[in-house]
Amino acid sequence: MKTRTAVLAGLSLALVAGLAGCGGKSPPTVAEPEPFASTYAVPASGAVLIRGATVLTGRDTRLENTDVRLSDGKISAIGKNLDAGDAVVVEAQGRYLTPGIIDVHSHLGVYPSPGVWATSDGNELTNPTTPEVWAEHSIWPQDPGFQTARAGGITTMEVLPGSGNLIGGRGVIVKNVPAITYQAMLFPGAKRTLKMACGENPKRVYGEGQHRSPSTRMGNVAGYRAAFAKAAAYREKWDAWRKTKKGTAPDRDLGLDTLADVLRGNILVQMHCYRADEMATMLDVAREFNFKITAFHHAVEAYKIADQLAETQTCAAMWADWWGFKLEAWDGIRENIAFVDYAKSKAGPSCAIVHSDDPNGIQRLNQEAAKAMAAGRRAGLTIPPEHAIAWITANPARALGLSDKIGTVEINKAADVVLWSGDPFSVYSRADQVWIDGALRYDRAHPAAEPESDYLLGADVDEAATAAGDAP
Repeated sequence: MKTRTAVLAGLSLALVAGLAGCGGKSPPTVAEPEPFASTYAVPASGAVLIRGATVLTGRDTRLENTDVRLSDGKISAIGKNLDAGDAVVVEAQGRYLTPGIIDVHSHLGVYPSPGVWATSDGNELTNPTTPEVWAEHSIWPQDPGFQTARAGGITTMEVLPGSGNLIGGRGVIVKNVPAITYQAMLFPGAKRTLKMACGENPKRVYGEGQHRSPSTRMGNVAGYRAAFAKAAAYREKWDAWRKTKKGTAPDRDLGLDTLADVLRGNILVQMHCYRADEMATMLDVAREFNFKITAFHHAVEAYKIADQLAETQTCAAMWADWWGFKLEAWDGIRENIAFVDYAKSKAGPSCAIVHSDDPNGIQRLNQEAAKAMAAGRRAGLTIPPEHAIAWITANPARALGLSDKIGTVEINKAADVVLWSGDPFSVYSRADQVWIDGALRYDRAHPAAEPESDYLLGADVDEAATAAGDAP
């Protein structure tokens, strides 16, 4: 059997040969196949009509007693008293429908459960800058955490390398679907991301742990600048060669490939950073090398520079109330998310996000958002549910460059939606049903229907029966 690469190569050669004599015209350029391409395909599924729900659209809008129709993987109709036609009808009176929840900071698959050395694949702690590594090459699709996240309404997530390096490597955006390979989870057409980290972690790993640079925050900044200075020269060299195709191509460097694509705007920078002063410094570094930091993650002191984040259109992905577990996390406040959200700018709306960075927190991201909403209200801000839902839907989609595909309940968006038992910001509410691209991927009433992780198969065998020799 021919491999996919061999087939593509054969097709390319045939195309060139077939066009070589066409009026003396040069054959069109054939794009190189994408390495590690997504094999995910929207599954075939019947139409669904979710009838009579309270819909939080993710666009500051609340629709009462509204029907939403899902068909061909898309949201195809929104309104009242829609004709069911051939659709399966789900009665949703008294329940809430929201966009699928998006977690922009997850390590599922690269730090899976069981969390032992054999499965710990998130930090390549061999050099302060490792842009050549890709998180997707560490993803273990059998991580049971993917299943428990689906039960919490998570339909899309960004899986990132850890934060031990200045530049930790590429992150990847995945559909939270059962799969054997990570390629079958990759979000088609989504950009890769770059994980960077400032602050204590890199200087602790290398300065304290390996007695090498960086051992200080000034060493951290010097490391980023040196890496991007090399990348700028590398990009210019390759761009010049691609323009003329004269002579031998420059030597390829996998790490500089990544950083050059950051400079071209093809890869989105996601940066672990706690302190306000360090975030401001990194915005200056980004200006120096003409790239954009899409989002600061954790961002415990984001409230101190909320206006600057709004002006630069930089998202802040934050916890509701994690703080104080190390010195750079000391100055956190519970109103952080609400204050970042409230910031105003002529450049556009602010971008506050609730993230997890935790295999347990990802199961209750709606409750984390509820805590942040309550803290903002206590501070005197008006934050209705139809606004706060954007912190875990529309704004994460924006940070991942996917606002045109997911994050809101709108016609022609992907049919990634969650039907909740009640108000999603109530501690008593649960995700009843979760659809991804219109396919029912979780049903609380019929949990046995969901494919179980291969790792968990057989894990519930009765030990007593096994000991007695009675197990099947």
